[in-house]
Amino acid sequence: MSIVTNKDEDKSRLSQRINADLRAKMAETSKISDEPDLIEDSEYVKDMKKTGKFGWIWIVLIVLALMSIISIVLI
Repeated sequence: MSIVTNKDEDKSRLSQRINADLRAKMAETSKISDEPDLIEDSEYVKDMKKTGKFGWIWIVLIVLALMSIISIVLI
């Protein structure tokens, strides 16, 4: 004798078991999480300020330095 099964039924059962296992693992890891939430640990950022209006000068200086290094190597 043989048992007649439908492939779709087996796949759906398997996918349901896999999904249940993944949900259980995800719930377990979310409870254990002792890692810091980086939003709460952002006290060091409160006194920092953005780059000023002369930040573009650094880009120009870097480009000029690269151009001078390339010209020295090629000559």
